[in-house]
Amino acid sequence: MLKFDDTSNDERLAKLHQQEEEEFLQIMSGKHGIPYADLSAIPIDTGAVGLIKEDLARAALIAPFDLAGKKLKVGLFSPTQTNTKEVLASLAERGFIIEQYLVSHASLEKVWERYQEISGATKSEAGMVDISVENMAGLVEKFTTLTAVSEALQKTVTEKTARHISNLFSVIIAGAIGIRASDIHIEPAEDAIHIRYRIDGVLHEVVTLPHAIYRLFSSRLKLLAGLKLNLGAESQDGRFSIKIADIEIEMRVSIIPGAYGEGVVMRILNPLSLNVTLEDLGMSPRLLAIVEKEISKPHGMILNTGPTGSGKTTTLYAFLKRIYSPEIKMMTIEDPIEYHMKGVSQTQVETKKGYTFLEGLRAAMRQDPDVIMIGEIRDSETAKVAINAALTGHMVFSTLHTNTAAGAIPRLIDIGVTPKIIGSSLTVALAQRLARKLCVECKKEDAPNEREQKIIDEVATLIKEKVGTVVQTKKVWRSVGCIKCNNTGYKGRVGVFEAVLMDADIEALLDTIPSEREIREAAKKQNILSMREDGIEKILAGATSFDEVERVVDLEGE
Repeated sequence: MLKFDDTSNDERLAKLHQQEEEEFLQIMSGKHGIPYADLSAIPIDTGAVGLIKEDLARAALIAPFDLAGKKLKVGLFSPTQTNTKEVLASLAERGFIIEQYLVSHASLEKVWERYQEISGATKSEAGMVDISVENMAGLVEKFTTLTAVSEALQKTVTEKTARHISNLFSVIIAGAIGIRASDIHIEPAEDAIHIRYRIDGVLHEVVTLPHAIYRLFSSRLKLLAGLKLNLGAESQDGRFSIKIADIEIEMRVSIIPGAYGEGVVMRILNPLSLNVTLEDLGMSPRLLAIVEKEISKPHGMILNTGPTGSGKTTTLYAFLKRIYSPEIKMMTIEDPIEYHMKGVSQTQVETKKGYTFLEGLRAAMRQDPDVIMIGEIRDSETAKVAINAALTGHMVFSTLHTNTAAGAIPRLIDIGVTPKIIGSSLTVALAQRLARKLCVECKKEDAPNEREQKIIDEVATLIKEKVGTVVQTKKVWRSVGCIKCNNTGYKGRVGVFEAVLMDADIEALLDTIPSEREIREAAKKQNILSMREDGIEKILAGATSFDEVERVVDLEGE
């Protein structure tokens, strides 16, 4: 008796049906004006998939598969289906720029398979990852001091409810946002997990967690940030966003393996904390006038230097906001985009996808911009293209890792820029640090000690010679601490600046490949305060303390 291979026949019919569907969608692609995509050979981004719940994605026949910054690629079977339109609209409301692609059921299934990977964490233990917008907004308003956050976290850690992990997660994040922390550090140690907030550049411990709770917490964090749950021995980077009162706060998550567990740093990109004006930065009146003049020029290059976390990018944003006009095209290449600016074309570096600062700059040059901001110049090629942009009629803002303004020129030469063209392109090099401002509620007036008085007298003479300002030299202010400043004595930060202008004296030095010291000596004639002098001036004005400025600037001498 003959036996037919029904399974083989079914497979052939299924393949034929899939092929017909793919061909049909290619035809419909032209009709709807939406590109067709076959996702069978395209890597799927779990971070994108997690933006829509599985049941909603399946019902709407929709599948997000790639996320770069705010650009989201979405596969869909029918653009006319009502619930598909609703899901797309909700994504757009969350600030995503959507690229639509027509895809088959097979492609959709490939993306939907990733939900198994994402949901693996929630099946192992009780507790859900759920950040309610209303709940989060209420928590943020409640947390105005470190003490309030610590007490709430201690209470949440001891909860015995099914949602205690989600509650813990919400309190940690809401507390950090409420007291304007810039980062959340989660550091496993032998005894416990230490959670610290970075406030005004300084870390403060808020709570410790047992290792058992942290394992659950870590899974939820990875789930929300779109990271792989089964990797514990590799570093990973992810992100997620929280919307509070119409403000979207982005969280950048970095995870690295350690001896006692995975260490986590969550960077909080809050638009409110970055929304500062040029006047808010703390520049002296003379330097502010110089900077306003230089950034208003039609072309040239302005470099801002300093270590990581010294506020360089915030300063560049202030430059962009000051010169913004609908009549000029402004573009940025950033890593990451920290503050979304209306009317500015912003792009984000994606190194894994080949979009580097260099590629971004080359692409930007083809877009006919008037002003370009490059997050950082890291290599010779980027530096050369940036300088060429400044020479061909563009205004270029960027950052460079050197310790002083005078060090910017030797650094450019060191990475391969021809010295002669630096004089024609670079207009001003800045350097900055961030010092904490004294709390106005509790700061205490005091007399300088012997060492402080010696430095103050020396610098006060230099300030008078350079800018003609006579500063008082007999009073300083000390930090005390009160409830309004979380008992730190400080609240907010102010910039300490210096600058070197490209003038005839500096340009004459370039052929000799000058050292940082030679440039600093030649720049003294410009009568711009050094960081040491600017810091002392702020101390004597009561803006900050001697100890705080000395933490970020060498006050002993130059």
